[in-house]
Amino acid sequence: MSETLAGLWRLKSMEQRYDDGRVVYPFGPDAQGYIFYAPDGFMSVAFQKAGREPFTTGGQWTASDEEKARAYDSVLTYCGRYAVEGDRVTHAIEMSLFPNWIGDRQVRRFMRDGDTLTITARIEPDTPQARSSLMIFRRA
Repeated sequence: MSETLAGLWRLKSMEQRYDDGRVVYPFGPDAQGYIFYAPDGFMSVAFQKAGREPFTTGGQWTASDEEKARAYDSVLTYCGRYAVEGDRVTHAIEMSLFPNWIGDRQVRRFMRDGDTLTITARIEPDTPQARSSLMIFRRA
């Protein structure tokens, strides 16, 4: 039920564990972020690297391609509807910084222990890049 997840959660840690044993931190070991689950079934996510550098070559639309690419690589956002079934939450993505996710349905497992929410996701299964993402949140 959505009441289990409803609310704003602040990211405490995020890591990806590859099947070959590697552990990486896609937004660094001090990643920042939030996930929000509204009681009506809407959700939103924003993650970023800590200490993102401001543009020096221009503004939002006029900065250099290099700076815009660096900014893209240091943040992830998406939003849409969600549904809970048992220990799984499905994100039906309507908008995303990463356009390939638009229209996608992504299933995550979750566990809630008081004010701590742990979400795991399987990424690129059955490929050489197969891994599991582990995100730990604290109620904000």
